[in-house]
Amino acid sequence: MKKLLLASAATLLATQALAEDVKIGVLLGFTGPIESLVTAMGPAAHLAIKEVNDSGLLLGGSTVSAVNGDTTCVDSAAATAAAERLITADGINGIVGGDCSGVTGAILQNVARPNGMVMISPSATSPGLTSMEDDGLFFRTAPSDARQSEVMAGILKERGYDSVALTYSNTDYGKGIAESFIAAYEALGGTVTLDTAHEDGKADYTAEVGALAAAGGDVLVIAGFPDQGGGGVVRAALDLGAFDRFHFADGMSTKKMSDDFGADIDGSSGQHPSPPEELATAFVDLVGDGFDAATPFAPESYDAAALLLLAMQSAGSSDPADYKDHVFSVANAPGEKIGAGELAKGLKILADGGEIDYVGAAGIELIGPGEAKGTYREVGYDDGDYVTVKYH
Repeated sequence: MKKLLLASAATLLATQALAEDVKIGVLLGFTGPIESLVTAMGPAAHLAIKEVNDSGLLLGGSTVSAVNGDTTCVDSAAATAAAERLITADGINGIVGGDCSGVTGAILQNVARPNGMVMISPSATSPGLTSMEDDGLFFRTAPSDARQSEVMAGILKERGYDSVALTYSNTDYGKGIAESFIAAYEALGGTVTLDTAHEDGKADYTAEVGALAAAGGDVLVIAGFPDQGGGGVVRAALDLGAFDRFHFADGMSTKKMSDDFGADIDGSSGQHPSPPEELATAFVDLVGDGFDAATPFAPESYDAAALLLLAMQSAGSSDPADYKDHVFSVANAPGEKIGAGELAKGLKILADGGEIDYVGAAGIELIGPGEAKGTYREVGYDDGDYVTVKYH
């Protein structure tokens, strides 16, 4: 009995020695042009972190805490300063973020790579990030806009739009999606009558809308931000009577558009990365009344946090140098499928030496280098409501 007690005590001491305070930086635009999206994205990441923390199964009983940082979405200097604080002052072990593509690239090159920090972005979709040097540290749970552009072009043609006017935010995100969309739409025989960038933060977009209206087009396509220039363009177009139908890229394909403009945008459409319907319903049920789980990039935010922690468990270490090579293995087959709400099950399997295939909230499958394959939800605006049309 004495030997048994001594062995048990030794096991307990070993477990306590392994336990640590793991910190995850949630680096998103809590202020700025996508603040309305981040009100769901941030809580979604926190939900996964809480789920793992409540399980008590991570790395020998380690605790997990979240530390928020604000990218502002558009200010690279502020975003990199926030990332540096998270790493040097807060001592984080991984980053959920960034969010907007420009600040994400700046964080990756100026902070994450020099510090060897893993980043998993839930919403940075610029195709330019695919080829960016990342030392194996950067992943994303939302697909690239190269894929979105093909889906968007197909939706517009299916809806019978043979010509469109296009305006996009003068950011890395806007420029990237505009370039790839024009190529995809023209390849399907469509005509872009005018493509022009708009600056965020302006009080009046009358001049931009006037030029777009003069060029003509069956519908106005907007790749921008709902709380900034994108929303301003819609308001100006409605006030001038220049366009009454719009097609929104992912950042604007939100319920906020119907909340802000109601029946004035009936007949409009859009798309955003989304789980297949079965997974989307399961995530909404898991979240309950906590936040709007159908908000674009909320499922992907949950998955970004979950993947960081599952990769740590797989590696047996919270050191990014150790676990960065495990992100792919926990995200993809082979292994037992793990859905949203099943993180404790995944942690247990990994702790016992097994393999998992993390499906998560968004149906995660990673393809090289660090890209998400992704599916898209086509949305419509009808009778003042925000509705699902179908999945692509």
